[in-house]
Amino acid sequence: MSAIHGVVVWMTGLSGAGKSTLATALHQRLVAAGQRSIVLDGDVLRHGLNADLGYTRADRAENLRRVAHVAALLKQEGFVVIAAVISPEHQHRRMAREIVGDGFIEVFINAPLPVCEARDVKGLYARARRGEIPDFTGISGPFEAPLSPDVAIETDRLSLDEALVKLIVHLAEAGHLHDRPTEVAHLAL
Repeated sequence: MSAIHGVVVWMTGLSGAGKSTLATALHQRLVAAGQRSIVLDGDVLRHGLNADLGYTRADRAENLRRVAHVAALLKQEGFVVIAAVISPEHQHRRMAREIVGDGFIEVFINAPLPVCEARDVKGLYARARRGEIPDFTGISGPFEAPLSPDVAIETDRLSLDEALVKLIVHLAEAGHLHDRPTEVAHLAL
């Protein structure tokens, strides 16, 4: 199964909402079906490509600009690019959409703040609440929920499999996956 054209699945949401978990599961499902797919995880990119950046407003924008450009390059090569990045502000997501162009799908990975905090194995939310991490998104830094995402996934209400089906069906209906119904149905299983 191969993409008709590359596509960027831009997953935005609070830390702990489930972006990385869903991105990895979607990637595995796509690869198992023969789809060219890659995950650009914000946390991983912060240790390599964007290691020189901090968390100032300007550095966050530059981080996301770089991610969007890498995603656009991979999209041009026919990949389903799954970018799992907080991208807290509307302007960040607009910029990414402009850089990527056609084939940009904004996916809001949504979970209430208490759920995200309960999932936080690194203790980042607790540190932010103690004032140890300034401008932490969702606590002392803004998170502007998408106004009209292409797909919204409430990870506190949907199982991982239900979320995968919702994403795969959207990708198929938007023409980003092979158009043979049996192959698309197989992906969603």
